[in-house]
Amino acid sequence: MRTVEEHLTAVLSQGRRLAPVQASGRACLGLVLADDLTARLAVPAFDNSSMDGYAVRAADVAGASPDAPVVLAVVGDQPAGPAVEVAVAPGTAVRIMTGAPMPSGADAIVPVEDTDQPRGAAALPDRVEVRASTEPGRFLRRAGDDTAPGDLVARAGSLVTPALLSSAVSVGHGTLSVVPRPRVWVISSGSELVDPGADLSPGMIPDSNGLLLAGLLEQFGAEVVAVDRVTDDLEGFAGALRQGPEVDLVVTTGGVSAGAFEVVREVTAGTVEFSEVAMQPGKPQGAGTVDVAGRTVAMLALPGNPVSVFVSAWLFVRPLLAVMAGRPTDLPTRRLPAGEAWRTPPARRQYLPAVVQDGRVHPAHRLGSGSHLVAALHRAEVLAVVDAEVDMVGEGDEVEVIDVRGQQ
Repeated sequence: MRTVEEHLTAVLSQGRRLAPVQASGRACLGLVLADDLTARLAVPAFDNSSMDGYAVRAADVAGASPDAPVVLAVVGDQPAGPAVEVAVAPGTAVRIMTGAPMPSGADAIVPVEDTDQPRGAAALPDRVEVRASTEPGRFLRRAGDDTAPGDLVARAGSLVTPALLSSAVSVGHGTLSVVPRPRVWVISSGSELVDPGADLSPGMIPDSNGLLLAGLLEQFGAEVVAVDRVTDDLEGFAGALRQGPEVDLVVTTGGVSAGAFEVVREVTAGTVEFSEVAMQPGKPQGAGTVDVAGRTVAMLALPGNPVSVFVSAWLFVRPLLAVMAGRPTDLPTRRLPAGEAWRTPPARRQYLPAVVQDGRVHPAHRLGSGSHLVAALHRAEVLAVVDAEVDMVGEGDEVEVIDVRGQQ
């Protein structure tokens, strides 16, 4: 058997960062910048007020106080928006709102609280009584204080968050060069599979893998183009590939073991390498390429049991998608003590779906990490990783865990 690391290397060799596209607005969120982002505009774009008050010449109000106010003539109103054609001459002031452009001649702002005028909506006064001195530049935001044109705002590889998108728009960008979401085709294989909720005849089971895998792929940031199911008929699967959608990756479940009806393995054996990986669950795996409607597409072939699909998706599908999307491939891990003892499989690394209670790790199911134990899978908060050399985990032993909730 090959190690998990050896198989991951084979998986990642199928991945290349996708060609960048131009996107705008919320379509950019969750994607990665393909290029460095530099400012096209200064921020602020013009000198503006950081307070509601009056734009003045600081020299005119030197020494002003509640006991010795300075009276200035009010010559105009400057709300936020287009600049008003008015200048502040000696002995005058302009009423101004937060974010509004500074009128020419003014070099400081006196907040409305430091005058005799009321806050809020009020008629423009003829005069204002200033009751506090100020200094040049007070409550004034200078153009380019934050960013100047040409400044680096974010590096290529940065995740486009709502905050980064806001920054990009503020510095003049309407569209961004981003790495698109990988497009994925999910195929469940097996003549025993039926639609969710359908009545079961003997030997048949519901197809839960398609929904499980599609949901994980979307959680990992992919675009799921189609979710299909094929039987164990070789020509049926081959025909589906010949007419498949335009995608970047095909992920299959089932049909990869050593049985007599392994449709995925038989149809793709020439271009997909099938291996036994020293892990439990998820030992049979495949990675390579496949021809989909005349296009060569990366393919991962996962086992058919649901817990194996879940574990394999986290260990192999997620990192491959990360390469395609320009993201880091590493999975964050931490170490926690075991809250109880459990057995491990011989000579294989265990990935145990587990819960964390009071800072300790417990199996999500009383029977451990069996690949068929899907009913308790939804409880899993982490995968507990136990090395192949460990025969048994004892209560209190530290184990490495991978968080499997809420991350891409």
